[in-house]
Parts: sequence; structure tokens; C-alpha cells
Amino acid sequence: MSEFSIRLAQPGDADDFHRVEEDAAILLREEPSLAGIPVPPSGSAAHYRGLIRRGHCLAATVNETVVGFAACGTIGRELHLHELSVERAQQGKRIGATLLEAVAIDARNAGLRAITLNTYRDIPWNGPFYARHGFVEVENFEGRPHLLQSLETAAELGLPRERRCAMIRFLG
Repeated sequence: MSEFSIRLAQPGDADDFHRVEEDAAILLREEPSLAGIPVPPSGSAAHYRGLIRRGHCLAATVNETVVGFAACGTIGRELHLHELSVERAQQGKRIGATLLEAVAIDARNAGLRAITLNTYRDIPWNGPFYARHGFVEVENFEGRPHLLQSLETAAELGLPRERRCAMIRFLG
């Protein structure tokens, strides 16, 4: 098992974020239940540089190479997890779970009250993974129009709306 560390992302990590997301997206492309459903394009390095500049993005590294990341941004008093990805070769080593906990610590330290995200509700490494880490499905979108808009945008890209959900983890 390789040892990993978590650190605040740096602008130079943006290309690695894109590379890691591309690698992890292969799992979605190979998921039998998603046959024929498009996988949205990975975030560009420019997109990730913008998020990294605003803070709240974390990188997981092995031997100083980025192998996973959490890209987040604040919306009001909440932190929105735009993307959490771990290289396929590094999955199953608690890197994603550790990134999620580090994101929660960062959000609490910043005085934020919750973490939100959008994902597939039924794919094991999506909704069920987040549920094991304290996230619940959002049923009332009042005060969180960005979550509803994100679900609608995903549907416009061809993702099945009935399989997508917004989730939230309240921080105490």
C-alpha cells in the first residue's frame, strides 16, 4: 500500500487534476448500467486553476505526484464539491475518504455549515460512497438553486435525471 498525503492544491496542480479526472472517468465509461449514456467532459486545467485560486481545493499525492483531488468552491455559507477523483490505480486505499474528511475540516475551519455535491445516486462509488460519509439526498432545493441547476444541466448533457441526485453533509 502506498502512503499518500493531502495538501492544499497549488495552481501547478491543475493539469494533474484534469489527468486524474480523465483516468477516473474510465470507470464511468466502463460501467455497464451507463452503456449509451455520455460521460461529461472532464474539467479543463484552466477550470481547475480558477477553482484552486479561490482556495478549498485539496490534492492527494504519492511521492509528490498528484493521484487524487477534491475541487471545491464556496456558495454562500456552504462548500460545493465540484469534483472528487482518484486515479484508478490508487483507488481502494482510502484516498477519497481522506480527501472528504479533509474537505469537511477545511469547511468547518472556514465557518461553513455544509458541503454539497451532485452525483449518481445508484453507482456504488458515487451516492452510496457519499452516504457512508454522512451525506444525505437533498429533497428541498429552497436556498440551494445551484444544486437544482446542476441537476438540470446534467440532464441537458444526456445524463439520466432519475439516476442523479444532489447531496448535502451538514457540519456540526
